[in-house]
Amino acid sequence: MKYDNIEQIAVIGTGVIGASWAAYFLARGLRVRAWDPAPGARERLRDAVDAHWPTLVRIGLTPGATRESLTFHDTLDAALEGADFVQENGPEREDLKQDLFRKMDAALAPSVVIASSSSGLLMSRVQSVCTHPARVVLGHPFNPPHLIPLVEVIGGEQTSQAAIDTAMQFYRAIGKRAIHVRKEVKGHIANRLQAALWREAIHLVDAGVASVEDIDDAIAYGPGLRWAALGPFLNLHLSGGAGGIAHLLDHLGAPIESWWADLGEPALTDELKARITAGVEAELAGRGNARLEAQRDAVILGILASKS
Repeated sequence: MKYDNIEQIAVIGTGVIGASWAAYFLARGLRVRAWDPAPGARERLRDAVDAHWPTLVRIGLTPGATRESLTFHDTLDAALEGADFVQENGPEREDLKQDLFRKMDAALAPSVVIASSSSGLLMSRVQSVCTHPARVVLGHPFNPPHLIPLVEVIGGEQTSQAAIDTAMQFYRAIGKRAIHVRKEVKGHIANRLQAALWREAIHLVDAGVASVEDIDDAIAYGPGLRWAALGPFLNLHLSGGAGGIAHLLDHLGAPIESWWADLGEPALTDELKARITAGVEAELAGRGNARLEAQRDAVILGILASKS
C-alpha cells in the first residue's frame, strides 16, 4: 500500500491515545473505522472527538474534513474491513498485543501496514505471532497525538523497509514529525529521554533539594523553553558560542561527566510516592485537569504556530 493511497484508517483501541488519533485522522480528511471492546467506548470516542475538534479547527482542517467520516464497529473484523492503514492502541501488555496482532494479521490483506502506538514494547516480539510480520511497525505518538507532532517509527526484526517507508511517508503526509528509530530499545527515544529527567526530578524531591513545584518551574521556565525550540544537541551547540558544540564539549565535558556521576537513583517507595503526590496537589492549588489541559494546549498551539 502506497502512502498516498491511504484514505481509510482502522483505529483499534479508542482510549485516550486512540481517540486522539481518531480525531487527528478525521481532521486530515481521512475516514476512520474504530473498534474498542470496552463498554461505553462508542460514546466516549464521540465525546473525545467533539472535545478535540475545536483545537483541530484552530490548527487547520484539511478541506473536506468532517467528524461524520467516523464509524464505530461492534467487532474487530468489521472495523478492519476496507482499511488502508491500521493504528493500534490496545493495552500495554505483550500477551494482549500478540493476540490482537494475530487476529488483525489474519483479517487484513498483506499489503496493509499495521502500526502500534505502544510506548515501550518491542515490535520483534509482537510481530513474531504474525503470518505477515513484514508489515508490522511501531508508530508511537506523543500524547496527545491530535496536538503533538512527533511519531517514532520503528521496525522489528522482520519488518520490511517498504513498511517503514510507507509509515514514515504517510505520517509526514498528514503533518506529523516522523522520525525513524534505527534500533529497538525499551521506551524508544523520547520516553527514554523523559525517563532520565523523571529519575533526577524524583531524586531531587527525595533528597530534599527542592519542592515539586520548584522542580516543575525549573524546567517549564528554564531549559524546557529552549527544548521547545531546539533539541538537546543544537542547544548545546549554541551554548558553545562561536566554537559551537566542539568548544562546549572540550571545555564543559569534564564538569558534565561529574554531574552524571552525581545523579541519583531513587526508589519509588510508598513514602516517596506520597510526597510527590502531595507536592503535585499543592502545586495544582485547586485547578482541575480540564483547566490544566487547556493551559497546556494553548501554550503548545502557540509554540507550534511559531515553529511553523
